[in-house]
Amino acid sequence: MKWNSILVFILGFFSCAFLVFLVGGSDLEIPFGTGFVVSDYSKSAPADHVIEEDILVFEDRVILKVANVTLSNYADSGSMRPFFDKGANGIRVVPANESEVDVGDIVSYRFGGMLIVHRVIEKGFDDEGFYYVVKGDNNLIRDGKIRFIDIEYITIGIIY
Repeated sequence: MKWNSILVFILGFFSCAFLVFLVGGSDLEIPFGTGFVVSDYSKSAPADHVIEEDILVFEDRVILKVANVTLSNYADSGSMRPFFDKGANGIRVVPANESEVDVGDIVSYRFGGMLIVHRVIEKGFDDEGFYYVVKGDNNLIRDGKIRFIDIEYITIGIIY
């Protein structure tokens, strides 16, 4: 069993090195993994809402060319750990239509007068129109279906 683990590690290491060779030594950061699933991390990544050409990096500042952006702060609820928690700053935009909200996106929606921030884990269409099922990354239970009219923001970035 021990030798199997070592062999898998070595194969993973050389596969990653080969991938870097194929990419051509670019500035891409390649996450290293062995292929083993340590935990159930079945969450989809958020959609790319900001294209690279709209991110300007200087020595003393970063400029995002994004219209109608606002900042958000988060309560210490723990529902979105480890992605973010109290102290992180969110960059958010108002979605214009249903197609701008994708599975994996972090959305802020109204529920009982509160602004809840959770991840979209399912998107569908039923007799009432588009719906989204949302859930906190650190929650065991889904929030249930919400509608586009409930969604106020899509988080497009987190600054720690």
